[in-house]
Amino acid sequence: MENKRILLLGGNFYPEPTGIGKYNGEMIDWLATHGFDCTVVTTYPYYPQWKLQKPWSRRRFWYTSEVRVTDGDAYVRVHRCPHYVPSKPNGKKRMLLDLSFTISAFFKVLQLLAMRKYDVVITVAPPFHLGLLAVLYKRVRGAKFLYHVQDLQIEAARDLNLIKQPWILKALFRTERFIFKEADQISTISEGMIRHIEEKSGKEVQFFPNWSNISFFYPLTDKAGIKRIYGFLPTDKIILYSGAIGEKQGLDTILEAADRLSGQKDIRFVICGSGPYKEQLEETAKGKGLQNVAFLPLQPLQTFNRFLNMADVHLIIQKSGAADLVMPSKLTNILAVGGLSIVTADPGTCLYDVVAGNEIGLLIPPEDPEALAGAIQQALGQDHSEIHRNSRSYAENYLSIDGILTRYFESV
Repeated sequence: MENKRILLLGGNFYPEPTGIGKYNGEMIDWLATHGFDCTVVTTYPYYPQWKLQKPWSRRRFWYTSEVRVTDGDAYVRVHRCPHYVPSKPNGKKRMLLDLSFTISAFFKVLQLLAMRKYDVVITVAPPFHLGLLAVLYKRVRGAKFLYHVQDLQIEAARDLNLIKQPWILKALFRTERFIFKEADQISTISEGMIRHIEEKSGKEVQFFPNWSNISFFYPLTDKAGIKRIYGFLPTDKIILYSGAIGEKQGLDTILEAADRLSGQKDIRFVICGSGPYKEQLEETAKGKGLQNVAFLPLQPLQTFNRFLNMADVHLIIQKSGAADLVMPSKLTNILAVGGLSIVTADPGTCLYDVVAGNEIGLLIPPEDPEALAGAIQQALGQDHSEIHRNSRSYAENYLSIDGILTRYFESV
């Protein structure tokens, strides 16, 4: 499989530390290190801050190209396209971001059509309509088209009432069906999403889950010492949410649970990350007078394993109805460090089935602060050594980056 030329069309990429950008970056680094000739057409880094990051912020209105050197001393060509970035994203503004990038990427793809052929073109959705550019490249140059779905973007926008007009939804689904028809291989990250996409596309969908670098993320034993490093007492019980702070997470539930547990002085809630709703959460916590909630910025990758190991309990929080549309990327590294997670998911959803079937966390209903507060007390008051062991074992068996990417690309 070595020496093939790969073109990735992706709306997020390195050095974005979370979400799709993280996985796109790690996938391309792995491919380049394993002998593939890789080129990327992508955005300027903006997520999860929703602000263009330095030094790229100075070039926001121009196309730029750079060469990324991977840890394995391989080279990746990266073409970045100008696009709109909303400081306070909502449904319409996110659509405008995706549209602006797709239009600018279209002209870069036209340029690449006149250059040496790529054997494989990969599109990672969202934005789902980037697949149209892959179809264009496939039809003109005859490349194999791999379409990978990280998030069911249209359904999420509909179910969260971000798009309410039926005629817009109908047009979006029609476009998506066309992309599915043209794709040579469709993949996604969870069994629930596989079933849903197979129903829509009428095609077999490959399981391509998110991964963790299990040699970089692993359990540590000195939890008390780690807590001191981050300014907490060794006796503090740390309840950690680390990840994107956006609308679909429903993080107000954490503040409601913190309010209910405010009388237990050793329980400390830590919300780490950035996103459009962080300021709103901070204002809400201040308005409630919550002294047991701390907000921290995104943590450096170099120390992130240590940071995750600080937590006594991890929170995987989502709104009702989201657990079959997305598989939280933050869960993979939590499992790799052997963490104890409280997961909000409805019975019958993909996320619920994975957690329950493998005994890798505690499950509660979404958007239920009382249930969350009770689960936190249960997690802190009982021995959950088996869940800790199961979590690390699941990561070793199913989430290794080498195993997942080798299986996925062995037939490319």
